[in-house]
Amino acid sequence: MNDSIRSQGLLHSLQQIMSHGIITMLAVAIAFSLPQAAQYILYKWWPIVEKDANLLLATEISMASVMVLLFNFAKIVWANRQRVAMAKLTALVYARNASHDWLSRRRERALVKRLSAARDAYILTLTGHDTFVDESSPLRAALKTAYEIRVMLVNPIGRGLRRRIESLPPEVTLLSFHKEIEASIAYLAELRKAGKKITLKFYDHEPFWKVIVFGDHVWVQHCHSGYEVKHQPEYVFALQNGNPREGLYIPFYMHFLDLWNQPCHPEYDFGTNELLYRDAAGNECRRETLGVPINGNYAAADVPASATDKTLPTPGALPAGAEAPMPD
Repeated sequence: MNDSIRSQGLLHSLQQIMSHGIITMLAVAIAFSLPQAAQYILYKWWPIVEKDANLLLATEISMASVMVLLFNFAKIVWANRQRVAMAKLTALVYARNASHDWLSRRRERALVKRLSAARDAYILTLTGHDTFVDESSPLRAALKTAYEIRVMLVNPIGRGLRRRIESLPPEVTLLSFHKEIEASIAYLAELRKAGKKITLKFYDHEPFWKVIVFGDHVWVQHCHSGYEVKHQPEYVFALQNGNPREGLYIPFYMHFLDLWNQPCHPEYDFGTNELLYRDAAGNECRRETLGVPINGNYAAADVPASATDKTLPTPGALPAGAEAPMPD
């Protein structure tokens, strides 16, 4: 991870040097061409224009149009300076609206291609279908390069999922959510067989954020009540290597770690299709069967109230004794 950050920093420095060099050469070329341009305008162009009224009028209209365009461009640039400064402060490197047209998809895929391979990936989402199963997912192929993947999905038998479904259109049902969760688990199981270190946990509260931390970038979507996540705007924030306190990368990364380290979230056992509950010390205390069909086998289960009714701590505050590792 450190090597990739250094290589990206070196590439960024080279790009800045090249851009400054090109701008300097362009400025020198303009400066050397000014005397010749002035001589042409004063001694060749102007004598022709002052004798032709139509050409004089066309020249005046052209000059006025150019001046209007330049002043409007300067006004737009000046008005957007504050927006650019705010985007830089938040480390926002990409954003798309809910329409997700072909141009935005192309830009997002170009962003993913520029990312270096990351060792770890952390994913907080609902069913995981849009990230793992959907062929149009830009991160689907990128995640295959990560060695350790930590995933948190919504509990398929929790009350938070039911409240979420009640707010969505009628065509979205509990069965459709279960099928998507089943497909995501099957995909993660294949990655696990391929040698990846996969850890899957389930949370019971109503989802609020979809967060994907991949290397030094984080993808964020708000799980707005009444709307599917795939119809929500998406934002990508980058880690500010020079000043990690700036930007929204660290807050969302810490939000994921906060939820991950809470003992009330059970871990999924891929071998037995069971939910493994641990106490605050990390010791296994009980197991429950997952209530969604995996490989055609369906076994309903009720999560004990003690595992789902616990009050969740404020996001961003890690539990006592839990360490917050930074990305490699």
